[in-house]
Amino acid sequence: MSFADTFKALSDPVRREILQMLKAGRMSAGEIASRFDMTQASVSYHLSILKKAELIFETREGTFIYYELNVSVVEEVMMWLAELKRGTGNE
Repeated sequence: MSFADTFKALSDPVRREILQMLKAGRMSAGEIASRFDMTQASVSYHLSILKKAELIFETREGTFIYYELNVSVVEEVMMWLAELKRGTGNE
């Protein structure tokens, strides 16, 4: 995991919304796209950025691709931020 990729992925509100949606469980690309007023290609681009950052992973089942939140990467980022905060004296 690259923190640069992670923070780039988290910098966009659409990608943060996708992560919020996946918090409830896995979703297909079509289900994700139906929640946004943008092209399927734009949603695919955002999913690609999230995958590159390892914040989500995909599972193929037949002709469908399902996306899930990668909780371990989210936890790693949270631990890093907690360590950063501990070093500031604002504990």
